Amino acid sequence: MLKDPEDRTFRLGVIGAGAMGQGIVQVALQGGVSVILFDAREGGAESGRAGVFARLERLVEKGKFAGDDLSKAEDNFTAAGQLSDFADCDAIVEAVFEDLEVKQNLFAELEDIVSDDCILASNTSSILIASIARACRNRGRIAGLHFFNPVPLMRLVEVIKGPETRDDVIKALCKLGERLGRTPVVAKDAPGFLVNHGGRAYTTESMRLLHEKVATPAEIDAIMRDCCGFRMGPCELMDLTGVDVNYPVSRIIYEGYDDDPRLKTSFPHLALLSAGNFGRKTGTGNFTYDEKGQRTDTASGDFTTESLPAAKLVLPDPDAALADLVKGLGIATIVDDDGESPILVALIGEDCSTYAARTGTDHCRFVGIDMLCATKRITLMQSPGADRAALEQVAAALLAAGHQVTAIEDSPGFVAQRMCAMVANLGCEMAQIGLATPEEIDLAMRLGLGYPHGPLELAEKLGAKKIVQILEKIQDITGEDRYRPSLWLRRRAQLGLPVHTPGRAA
Repeated sequence: MLKDPEDRTFRLGVIGAGAMGQGIVQVALQGGVSVILFDAREGGAESGRAGVFARLERLVEKGKFAGDDLSKAEDNFTAAGQLSDFADCDAIVEAVFEDLEVKQNLFAELEDIVSDDCILASNTSSILIASIARACRNRGRIAGLHFFNPVPLMRLVEVIKGPETRDDVIKALCKLGERLGRTPVVAKDAPGFLVNHGGRAYTTESMRLLHEKVATPAEIDAIMRDCCGFRMGPCELMDLTGVDVNYPVSRIIYEGYDDDPRLKTSFPHLALLSAGNFGRKTGTGNFTYDEKGQRTDTASGDFTTESLPAAKLVLPDPDAALADLVKGLGIATIVDDDGESPILVALIGEDCSTYAARTGTDHCRFVGIDMLCATKRITLMQSPGADRAALEQVAAALLAAGHQVTAIEDSPGFVAQRMCAMVANLGCEMAQIGLATPEEIDLAMRLGLGYPHGPLELAEKLGAKKIVQILEKIQDITGEDRYRPSLWLRRRAQLGLPVHTPGRAA
């Protein structure tokens, strides 16, 4: 019978004293759990102990951890000299490097040491639990317990249920996660689990935008921060995690899902990897950095102009939000083209070229504006061959009114619409294939990646029908199945149902 993780005598083993292993040890000790740490390197466990307690002592100095609790943590910690020291553990989490054979051999060795009631969990971020459990006799007690780096700061832990993992093991690991101060989310055993899978859209669509020369990294990041509320833009986030980490993960997940084009990355991603420009750790990535990881380049997402604001604007399509914006700018508007004023249209999913060809609009004076994701920052674009003066006159009016402006190349769905649609669509596809409940998917993305909204919440916020419209128009314009809407999203949009509506009646 499994021991209750809330039992004061519960004993946790951690294998691997690197950054992840140390983080797991730290939160376990902060949760009052007795921990034993092993590392195959000579002196590795003691070195890991030093790192953990140095951080705990700093927390005591800051008043965030009691001195008495530090003494208890010291009593609760043991450095193991060999794996046989884990014989009395109630659960073990391995946090060694990502090598399937190493993990299989480790788990097979542990099975000869621990009791049948000891849970064996892997902190893997990319290897299927089924693959690890395949080499074990008692597969029902094998599961994933995937923490995020830095563990003490990241509140989420993914509890991964393998094909043969018992329900009582999953329940116990959820309770253990809660005792360690984390928020557990149960996920299906699949490439990338929840967070690494769900995070692909934010990364890969930014790479596609760079590939198409739609915008610069600074412009993409500014739009996603200011217009969509993300704490970091995709390019700076990629530099933070490291291209040497996120590119291989992108490939693993793409190949794991049979080369689904919705998960495919683009050449700029590979180019960074091939050049060794991994981001902050190398000083160069999408941006440049100093030794402390601070940006040194001056790239900006802001468009500036010396032009005078437009005297009049042609608004050929009825759009209340756009009309209110222009009214606030103090600019006269006309519906019928006067042959000289800039033509301003709020596009949803289309690019300027397609709209102009479809409607017969003069593409030279035509300016597209993204009103779906308009905030203090507003995105403008034009078709090839357009008169730049028309865009500059519109931008000048917006800048004079206190807006920030980003001007991009012609793109179906601008930047924000494309990015948000892809994030929302991937979240809906994760719900469709049952990786977790819609609510758990949203929770995982908010806690694991710091998204302002979970992907299904984002679809609800912008409107499921609008997201489908954006995706279908981009798919039609580009001819790519990359933009095909998830059936989960399409069906709920068709029926007017909330995006979180479950797949079958309870």
